[in-house]
Amino acid sequence: MLKAKSVFLDTNIWIYAYSDTEKEKRDIVLKLLNEGRICLSSQVVNEFIWVMSRKYRVDFDALGKIIEGLFDLYPIDLPDRNTIVKATGISKKYSFSYWDSLMVASALKQECSILCTEDLHHGQRIESRLTIQNPFL
Repeated sequence: MLKAKSVFLDTNIWIYAYSDTEKEKRDIVLKLLNEGRICLSSQVVNEFIWVMSRKYRVDFDALGKIIEGLFDLYPIDLPDRNTIVKATGISKKYSFSYWDSLMVASALKQECSILCTEDLHHGQRIESRLTIQNPFL
């Protein structure tokens, strides 16, 4: 499916990994998790907690265990000053929302070659080194 060393997964991709209603998408995500080095950011972790607790009513004990597992298994970027400043430049240059730009900046910081999301333009290249990919197309 993907031929990349490092892949950054957006929040929506992680949500599908735990979906009972989107089984086809869940299966695709579970395959993704076995390909290359998977990365995320604290922003993705926090969005995941919010969506899973609010929309899917997952209790915080279960979420705590899931989050501990994410921290144990995957590199998680904690955006710093440089990442935040970079995100503002990305937002201006590509007309992305600031939040999408922060995720892109974290993916670049972690030297990812692919960012998997449903929210940005499939196939778009960022700084000639990061490709946006919708794994469900």
